[in-house]
Amino acid sequence: MPLKADLDAIDWKILRELQADGKMTNVELSRRVGISAPPCLRRVKRLEDNGIIKGYRALLNSPALGYDVVAFCLIGLHYQSDAELKTFAERTRGWPIVRRAWMVSGDSDFLLHCVATDLTTFQTFVIENLTSSPNVDTVRTALTIRQVKDEGLVAVD
Repeated sequence: MPLKADLDAIDWKILRELQADGKMTNVELSRRVGISAPPCLRRVKRLEDNGIIKGYRALLNSPALGYDVVAFCLIGLHYQSDAELKTFAERTRGWPIVRRAWMVSGDSDFLLHCVATDLTTFQTFVIENLTSSPNVDTVRTALTIRQVKDEGLVAVD
């Protein structure tokens, strides 16, 4: 598959290092990738400007903050017109329990990544928000048992 961006080996090193630790200073980043700080900063800025680096955020420890339930919901809609798909996608933005959402192909139309404080909160969300939502036909849920892998979102090797 062809790359959609023109990246050299240094760019890939920058991406790998920032994905592992987005909080490091530019001086530390430049040391790790083997170039001086000013060109490193210019490269990072170019990667940001070109949309390769979308942003930076802190990764929070959900259980330490009292969010003990992680679940996935597969949603099937009665009707899959463009308007109906857009309507449901927009509805997910208003549900704080839904942390990430994807429109998918196959037996379901959407995959929702949900995080809740407890099972009762999650169950209430499923019953009061998902199953009662207009145009929703099916809701299948999968509660996670334990996370076994947590890598960056893109394999940068």
